[in-house]
Amino acid sequence: MRSFKLKITTTLLILLAAVRVYGQNNGKITGSIKDAKTHQNISFATVTLTDQNTKANIGGTQTDINGNFILNNLPVGTFSLRLSFIGYDPIIKENIIVRQESSTLNLGDMEMSAAPNKVLNEVTVTAKKSTIQNKDGKKVFSVNQSLVSQGGTAADLLQNVSTLQIDVNGNVSLRGSTGVKVLIDGKPSLIAGGDVSQILQSIPAGSIESVEVIANPSAKYDAEGQGVINIVLKKNSKVGFNGAATLAAGTRNNYNGSANLSYQTNKINVYGNYSLRDGDTYSNGFQYLTFLKPTDATVFSNELFPSTTSNKVQNLKAGIDYSIAPKSILSVSGNLNLRNTHRDELLDIDNRDANGIPTQFSTQSNTTNSNGKSYEFDLDYSQHFKKPREELTFNFAFSRGTSRNFQIYKTNVNNYATSPDPLESDLWNNGANYNIQADYVLPAGKTGQLSAGFRSQISLGNNNQFAYRLTSLGADPIYAFTNLFSSNKKVNAIYLNYQNQISNFSYEIGLRGEDAHLNATFQGYDANNSLYRTPIRVPSKGLYPSLFLTQKFKGDQQLQFSFTNRITRPTPRELNPSTDFSDPTNYETGNPHLIPESINALELGYNKNWQNISFTSSIYYSRLNNVIKHIESDPVNGLITTTAQNLKHSTTTGLELIGHFDLIKAWDFTANANIFRRQNDAAPQYGITANSGLSWNANITNNISLIKSLSVQIRADYRAADIIVQDKNRPAFGLDAGAKYDFPGNQASLSFNSVDIFNSRKWAFLRSSDALLLDFERRTVGSRGTLTFTYRFGKSTGTRKPPKKKEDNPDKRIDDAL
Repeated sequence: MRSFKLKITTTLLILLAAVRVYGQNNGKITGSIKDAKTHQNISFATVTLTDQNTKANIGGTQTDINGNFILNNLPVGTFSLRLSFIGYDPIIKENIIVRQESSTLNLGDMEMSAAPNKVLNEVTVTAKKSTIQNKDGKKVFSVNQSLVSQGGTAADLLQNVSTLQIDVNGNVSLRGSTGVKVLIDGKPSLIAGGDVSQILQSIPAGSIESVEVIANPSAKYDAEGQGVINIVLKKNSKVGFNGAATLAAGTRNNYNGSANLSYQTNKINVYGNYSLRDGDTYSNGFQYLTFLKPTDATVFSNELFPSTTSNKVQNLKAGIDYSIAPKSILSVSGNLNLRNTHRDELLDIDNRDANGIPTQFSTQSNTTNSNGKSYEFDLDYSQHFKKPREELTFNFAFSRGTSRNFQIYKTNVNNYATSPDPLESDLWNNGANYNIQADYVLPAGKTGQLSAGFRSQISLGNNNQFAYRLTSLGADPIYAFTNLFSSNKKVNAIYLNYQNQISNFSYEIGLRGEDAHLNATFQGYDANNSLYRTPIRVPSKGLYPSLFLTQKFKGDQQLQFSFTNRITRPTPRELNPSTDFSDPTNYETGNPHLIPESINALELGYNKNWQNISFTSSIYYSRLNNVIKHIESDPVNGLITTTAQNLKHSTTTGLELIGHFDLIKAWDFTANANIFRRQNDAAPQYGITANSGLSWNANITNNISLIKSLSVQIRADYRAADIIVQDKNRPAFGLDAGAKYDFPGNQASLSFNSVDIFNSRKWAFLRSSDALLLDFERRTVGSRGTLTFTYRFGKSTGTRKPPKKKEDNPDKRIDDAL
């Protein structure tokens, strides 16, 4: 550990010396624009700089998604700065002086006031948002115009985000790692008990504004997870009464619709939206087992499992933002999610001996009916002060969710006179989450900033399983599979973060302290059917530092180094010893003896922007200790059990490349490639030898404008073979396409897309140990076409018309705000 810290220190000193040597003086003006009433960031506002004496145009730009702007390569002189945006009174700042000895001038936060007298319904503004923004160590992907995910879910949309991959089970991976934390508007969600795959299936793609990918989070974020993915939902930003309705119909009985309404004035913003999704999902796959140390006549067990799943998901959200004072905003919102699922799965199991002669053939039909609901309440308060950039925010969130999963397993064995009695599994889950958080930002000098905060999270859960054998005399309890599990997870955290800038060099140092406890109780039955109680304790305390160093160079380019220390705690499901017996050849159970993973991560990134090209690259390294992986046991009488275990170490080293190319007016594309090498230590106790392997994945998204109102999007992705402990994952490829037509007036649009055109996306791997070979593949028949119609109404829609009269003040004209 001492040598590891020494390497980090040496690397930091070398980088610090390098960036100081190569730093260049360069005339630059920076700042940010906010709404004077709501203090929300104003994205894509126009920034123009002119020479105050000659009136010559010196430069211009637009604010990014966070309302920030940078004007680079400025000469020495005195200038006028003009800020404008549709619906606001422009701002003009005079006597801005750029001196040779002071190359960077930070103007801080500037507030724009809404112009209530402007007739916004006579103007239509169409602007293409930047696809990717690099801000404070995170990549912000603008996804609200994703055509290939129209009519789909958040899972469909995340598939289109560079650096992310989604497998057929809905698991999210970042740079080949599945240990990422997924947040909704900066907070964990309790939809489906917090199950990420179910959460992503429950959120319509059309309700998402952007996706923030933070591969190496700073101390301001929770210390848990190998990276953070924050899904930012759309929120009304239009003045007056506005709304939109969407209807979609797709192949394979997929239908969905949504509607949203909003009303905003200078003091309040009221909004609400409702969505409904009703559709079927078809999947099939196989599982071929070879027992290397058989305990009976069976050596080969081949299993097929086609299934059909029908889902109905409803989501309702409403909220209000109220400006109780010029610099004080109070926000209240609520969310309701309802889910119903029916699934029919047929398992065909063919057992054979060493010579391929059948020993037993059976079929098992699994019928599942599940339903659930969750609701969430959020209270937010923000207070801005007279000093620019000084801000205090507070959040209280409460959510509760319940679900029931009822399954019946019926088995028929061909060479038995009578088939086994049907089995029944009845799972009841309920939980509640509490979040209390306060953050304070204090400017320190001209360019410095000190931020501090506190966060307390409490998660309560109950997961109870009741199992029965359905005989002719009634339902007999199966005590081995009947159990109760309750958990209480608490995480209290404080953090302190300081950042500053010296010329073109900036740094950020943070430290987060977390005191976490996961206390659980498992109640089950022993071999004598006597009830017993097992307490489970997983305490974890720690300090988690973070460091970011950034050097900006001429030509809009920068170099950034980061180091973070993080943790991944076992989930209640991984700790719960309850047994999932839905697959008669492969049981799955939790491990109450798991301990948390610790993560050390380093990253060196380089960004460069040209007029029509933006390029982002990163070299990264991460080391995991006490790695949590799901390991299969040696088979006993043809039955294997999969359990999460702690292994020693795993390291990943990789290179990530992202480029956005806007070469011609009618075509732009974003390409991403990620190449990494993973090395895993041996685990002899599980028959696992040390292994390593090189893998990569890539994707490309093309946006084509055929005519003024018709746009087309084509996306392709490829995931190469990969090695993860016992598993050798097989490659997979996918292709999506979509098109959208905007009707005259921009009030309505019609789009069509096709997902997984060649039905080629799959999850397949070969798992091996001393006693077992497992060849597995599951393929969701995701190929489908969807037709979507959207209609928008309100003050801010309609065609552009010339103003009826010219304003006395030229800075009040609508034309100048375009």
